[in-house]
Amino acid sequence: MRKVVFFDLEGPISTQDNAYEVLGLIPNGHKVFEVISKYDDILALEGRPNYEAGDTLSLIAPFLVAHEIGENDIYDVSKKANLVRGVHRMVSQLKDEGWMVYIISTSYEQHAYNIAGQLGIDDENVRCTQFPLDDYLTEFGGEDYQPILSAEKEILSLYPPENEDLIKQRLDGFFFRDLPNANVGKVLKDMSVCGGRRKIDAMKELCERDGIDISQAVAVGDSITDMRMLEFLKDEGGLSVVFNGNEYALPYGTVSLATQDMRNLSLITESWEKGGKEAVLKVVKERESSGEDPYYHILESRDNYEDILEIHKTVREIVRGGAGKLG
Repeated sequence: MRKVVFFDLEGPISTQDNAYEVLGLIPNGHKVFEVISKYDDILALEGRPNYEAGDTLSLIAPFLVAHEIGENDIYDVSKKANLVRGVHRMVSQLKDEGWMVYIISTSYEQHAYNIAGQLGIDDENVRCTQFPLDDYLTEFGGEDYQPILSAEKEILSLYPPENEDLIKQRLDGFFFRDLPNANVGKVLKDMSVCGGRRKIDAMKELCERDGIDISQAVAVGDSITDMRMLEFLKDEGGLSVVFNGNEYALPYGTVSLATQDMRNLSLITESWEKGGKEAVLKVVKERESSGEDPYYHILESRDNYEDILEIHKTVREIVRGGAGKLG
């Protein structure tokens, strides 16, 4: 068996939600992000054509341009990101044991390559969202930004993001009617966020490039941007691990792990290497009733996730802080 693992970045590797923190550089940016993030969840779950979970990063991009946030700003925020406890040792251990380690992330390239570099993962083994932000800053200015700045006031009036019908009504008009007709709408049109089904495409591309049988792979994810990748790999015979997951990810995993220390993933990867899915299910079942960190659970064929979700929610908030509440 070839030993292959695909990690999502934000959650399993880094505790920071980089886009959330980057938009926080502008006045009331966190509030704007939370409303747009809720809108992203709504569109992804309704199955909007050509829309994928995680496209929040394209929706906020024009706001970054309008406030003249640059690529160095993204990188500076990324440098402040904490890594999940034990992730350095876990990645090093996997590489020492001959595992091929990849990152597939919705994150902007400035963040994804920075974190991957800290872990010794080559850029060629990272798939993320390309964002030549500085190019847009030279292309637009002045009056180009007025539609964005006006929309900010509208978005702030929707905070806190509780009225989903009103959010959808107001933001559909802006993002799908008004913005495409504005000059700065080019930023939205250009961007392809590496989330949802595009994560599946990235996984397939890397497997084809490196001669990997996808059924031998492990994927580790935690949120709505990972659920399609987790579901696809599970259906293909691979192993999908939900790590400190939310309600969007848990139904799509093979097994789950809620923990403050990534090194606890080794129980799963070592079992997968020794005996595949059967070995993983056996060892996880033996550990399910431990009642303490690390929490292991079998997910497939489970009808109810409420008890598991409460555990993951608690650990997720400890590990990720405020970023844990985002979809």
